[in-house]
Amino acid sequence: MCKYRTALPQLADRLFLMDGGLETTLVFHEGIDLPFFAAADQLKDAAGTERLRRYYDRYARLAAEASLGFVLDSPNWRSNPDWGEKMGLSRAELEDINRRGVALMEEVRARHEHENAPMVVSGVVGPRGDGYRTDGAMSAAEARDYHGWQVGIYATTGADMVAAYTLNYVEEAIGIVQAAQHAGLPVAISFTLETDGRLPSGQTLKDAIFQTDAATGSAPAYYLINCAHPNHFAHVLEPAEDWTGRLRGLRANASRRSHAELDAAPDLDAGDPVELGQLYRGLRARLPQFTILGGCCGTDHRHVEQIRFACTGVAAAA
Repeated sequence: MCKYRTALPQLADRLFLMDGGLETTLVFHEGIDLPFFAAADQLKDAAGTERLRRYYDRYARLAAEASLGFVLDSPNWRSNPDWGEKMGLSRAELEDINRRGVALMEEVRARHEHENAPMVVSGVVGPRGDGYRTDGAMSAAEARDYHGWQVGIYATTGADMVAAYTLNYVEEAIGIVQAAQHAGLPVAISFTLETDGRLPSGQTLKDAIFQTDAATGSAPAYYLINCAHPNHFAHVLEPAEDWTGRLRGLRANASRRSHAELDAAPDLDAGDPVELGQLYRGLRARLPQFTILGGCCGTDHRHVEQIRFACTGVAAAA
């Protein structure tokens, strides 16, 4: 059941948490061989689904015990037709995996949500290609038609919204927003940034937000930044500029490594959870509209615990 599709509670001025780096947790902490770095592969059987259930339960408890909101992003970042084909899935099997991802989020919500801890179910969309490279870029119309298939599935589930992560060029973002508009779903757009604070396409974050809003009538509910370390982008965020007010979410990497270095790295750089929490606190001091907070590559529950502590003063339970 979609509880919040017509009024997303994270748009109010209260703190919402998100999970950390799902894929890096599965690969490096749990030793799972994820085909094509696709966490949705775990939804194919009961053991994998239980592994995901435990993962999300841990984060949902972090929010619930502190009476904070939580956004349950489904594990479907690589559940579009191109990645499904690489995984050997038929279109029907891929549709089922998208539905299972949302259903699992609804199940976690039913266990942990309470009056002071609203939990939003978000159907996740990822880039058609590699999140770090812009080769094979689509026009906005092509992106709308391509991603419309997955977004349309979410519209028939209990998902409250769609969230698109690790987008590296603006036309794909515009197409996803248009697909969500057609499906009647609220949508959040998250761009990834290089070490210079620009999109991998070379465009500034400011221009990417302006262009997306101009092409869609400012349809995105909000924007996020993900898969970059705060040191890579803090310098481009100017509190006095109107466009930064469109940014409400942050899923940063634990590592200061560039995308190229992360792609080639055989190990996990988990950084320093305490330091990351303090960096989030510093960003929120300058930009208090950052109220939807989680992690990306290299982060796990320790980082989100420290983010929670740094931003609320609520320490982790023993």
